[in-house]
Amino acid sequence: MILFPAIDLKDGECVRLKLGEMSEATVYNPDPAAQARAFEEQGFEWLHVVDLNGAFAGESRNGEAVEAILKATKNPVQLGGGIRSMKQIEAWLDKGLARVILGTAAVRDPVLVREACAAFPGRIAVGVDARGGKVAVEGWAEISDLTAIELARRFEGAGVAAIIYTDIDRDGVLTGINWEATIALADAVSIPVIASGGLASMADIERMTQSDAAKLEGAISGRALYDGRIDPKEALALLRKARAGQGA
Repeated sequence: MILFPAIDLKDGECVRLKLGEMSEATVYNPDPAAQARAFEEQGFEWLHVVDLNGAFAGESRNGEAVEAILKATKNPVQLGGGIRSMKQIEAWLDKGLARVILGTAAVRDPVLVREACAAFPGRIAVGVDARGGKVAVEGWAEISDLTAIELARRFEGAGVAAIIYTDIDRDGVLTGINWEATIALADAVSIPVIASGGLASMADIERMTQSDAAKLEGAISGRALYDGRIDPKEALALLRKARAGQGA
């Protein structure tokens, strides 16, 4: 069970949004590379990065910040936001990303996802972002007709490394992860699922250690870490203990 600290990039700075609204951005660190180093020093083993401007633009808008992050940390980094072509995927993986996350592309161009998975085994994740149960695209600005489970099932057997499931209605508002929907998704597919959106406190960390959540790869935390609602040392120790108990 992995706790992924999040760095969301807007205009080159580390921010957190509220309910996915760009106008509701709080700047937490003007130096994303320094934030990446801090997370590594705190003991985190992975880093989750989103190019928020890129998600709306459909192409990288915070490339310099991402490259600085890659140079600043030895931890594997997964990146989403505006990556919608094989050329972009290949370019980012060549720069040292561990995983590329495809969101809008998974809805608009599922063939690309399958081709990318074949070309780069274990290095392609799919972002499934839902509002009111329906998948959102284009930086969460548009709602599709697909449910989260329908989208995830499209990629069974394709070699997707992970599904990152975000409940947009909980993102950045510290109301707790939607465990019911997240675990239902994990039950519906064989692809590993990462929970995202709303992780609020140590109660969510403790929820991650329960038996029905053991099938998840982990969860992403943003605002709760930045606001000090989660103690990294305590959270990571709790997850390590749970992992040892599961024989992982």
